[in-house]
Amino acid sequence: MSGLLTTIDPARLPTQKDHSVTATPALGTYQLASPDLLRSAFRRHAAGVAVITARGDSGPVGFTATSLASVSAEPPLVSFGVGTSASSWPVIAEAEHVGVHILGEHQGELAATFARSGADRFGAPTAWHEGPEGVPVLDDVPVWLVCRVVGRIPAGDHRIVLAELVLGDPTGVGRPLLYHQGRFNGLRD
Repeated sequence: MSGLLTTIDPARLPTQKDHSVTATPALGTYQLASPDLLRSAFRRHAAGVAVITARGDSGPVGFTATSLASVSAEPPLVSFGVGTSASSWPVIAEAEHVGVHILGEHQGELAATFARSGADRFGAPTAWHEGPEGVPVLDDVPVWLVCRVVGRIPAGDHRIVLAELVLGDPTGVGRPLLYHQGRFNGLRD
């Protein structure tokens, strides 16, 4: 065998209850699975930024999501994650429709507002209007979609929401906003 591909036998990995860092010649420096390892790894993964909105009995709710993903073209489905401890979760848990907004690089402050706990997310300077199905639609975004929720899947302390596109507008102007290393950024040429 050429040695280009190495298979790691999990039974041979050291076990550690304290999740400390270990160094081995074959693996380099590694940590055992933990919430800190997951957060550290995904800080290095650049992700697009979206805001998810819904209409609640007490008014609109929304949150910033970096977990938005295209799931299927037939039918057109998207998914996103939401924490069950998030202030928006009780409304999202019951909502029939949600708004999905893909943010532009000019909207870092908007992303921060929707990510901030306790913020008045729909107060000035946030510009929005009631859209189809009563969904709050943010103004001046590169893309907005209204989606019908078709599933909520338990996933640890989150739920993965599956939603089918109903209608939307992908013609807004702007380059995408990205989240990387704990900050909102634009693309570089």
